Amino acid sequence: MTRDTQWPRWEVFKQDRPDRPHEAVGTVHAPDADVALLNARDVYVRRPSCYSLWVAPESAVFKMTAYELETTPNWWKEDLPEEAPEETYHIFNKQTQRRSMVAVTHVGNIQARSSREALRKAIDSGQFVEKIAYMWWVVPESAITRSNEEDVPSMFEPAEDKTYRDQSYYTGSVFARRSQRRPEDIRLS
Repeated sequence: MTRDTQWPRWEVFKQDRPDRPHEAVGTVHAPDADVALLNARDVYVRRPSCYSLWVAPESAVFKMTAYELETTPNWWKEDLPEEAPEETYHIFNKQTQRRSMVAVTHVGNIQARSSREALRKAIDSGQFVEKIAYMWWVVPESAITRSNEEDVPSMFEPAEDKTYRDQSYYTGSVFARRSQRRPEDIRLS
């Protein structure tokens, strides 16, 4: 029997400026929410600007693609007790197929009794998407751990003076260097 020895996975949501939405930028592994937030800062905010970070356990994030919604007609059906309380759910979606490091963008909140109900309400309302959403994520408010506004100086400002270049900046340079090598310069071990 093989045991999984990795810490749980946490989704990371980053907000670059106060006037921008949170965006899912990747994941980290951590034993708890506080360490996940610190790991997220170390991995995703070393150089680019950041105003706020959220982390949520991957297991708490309900995800569906447009294809899954289309091919699973009763995806929203579930047995919920009538007295199940409503809570706030954060709605994220991806409305473009443009290649990006961002998985989904925060588009709003909705009150619901479950993640499935929140997604159904969000889609039915029509207020969270302009044309089509290729992917939807729903995150309960109770699952999110966030940085505070007073954390900005200590967590994010030290990275402001560092030059940051997106990985696409380097795409051409790697291939250009390889083409400059002569066959006799390459050694095989």
